[in-house]
Amino acid sequence: MPCAAPRKKRLIVRCVLALATAALLATGCSSTDVDQTKPGDRYEFTGATPAGQVVPTSGRAPAPPFEGELLDGSPFDSESLDGDVAVINFWGSWCAPCRVETPDLQAVYADVRNQGVQFLGVDVKDQRQLATAFMAAVGAEYPSLFDPRGEVALAFRGFPANVVPSTILLDRGGRVAAVYTGAVTQDNLRAALAILLREPGA
Repeated sequence: MPCAAPRKKRLIVRCVLALATAALLATGCSSTDVDQTKPGDRYEFTGATPAGQVVPTSGRAPAPPFEGELLDGSPFDSESLDGDVAVINFWGSWCAPCRVETPDLQAVYADVRNQGVQFLGVDVKDQRQLATAFMAAVGAEYPSLFDPRGEVALAFRGFPANVVPSTILLDRGGRVAAVYTGAVTQDNLRAALAILLREPGA
C-alpha cells in the first residue's frame, strides 16, 4: 500500500494504521497464544491459539453466557452447550473463506456429533435469507445463531469480532480452550477436539 507525502504526519499515521490492520486480517491474529491471566474469571481475549493446539486446563477461563435466535427462528441459550465440547464458528454468507471452511466444519461435525461435541455457527453482518440459503446449499446440519450486530462476539471480552471466519472451542466445563482467527482446517480442528475429548469430564 503506497504511502505518499511523508512530510504529512497525519497521512503517515493513517498509512501505518492501514498496514497494521491489513497485516492483522491477513495473519488471522495468530501471533500469540491465548493468555488468560486470571483463570476462573471471565474469559478475555489476548491472542489466538496456535493451530491444532488448546490452552492448558490451568489457563482456561469460563466463556460468557449468551443467547439469541437461530436462523430458523427458534430461541437459543448457551446453557444448552453445558457438559459437551463445543465448537463456535463465526461466519457470514458474504465471507469467501467461510464458503470454503463451512463444508469442512460440516464434515468434522458429522464425525463427532455423537461423541459429546456440539457445533454452533454464529452468522454475523448478514441477511437471514442469504445465510439460510447458504447453509442449505453446502449441507451444513449444525445450528447457527442469527447475529447481524455481532453481539455474541462482543460477549467474549476483547474478541476480534471483525475477523471472520473465526472459531472458539469450549471444553466440557464451558471454558474457552482455543481461539482460532481465520479459517480452521479439518486436520487442526480434529486434532484439537481429540485433545478435549480425552480430557476427563468437568
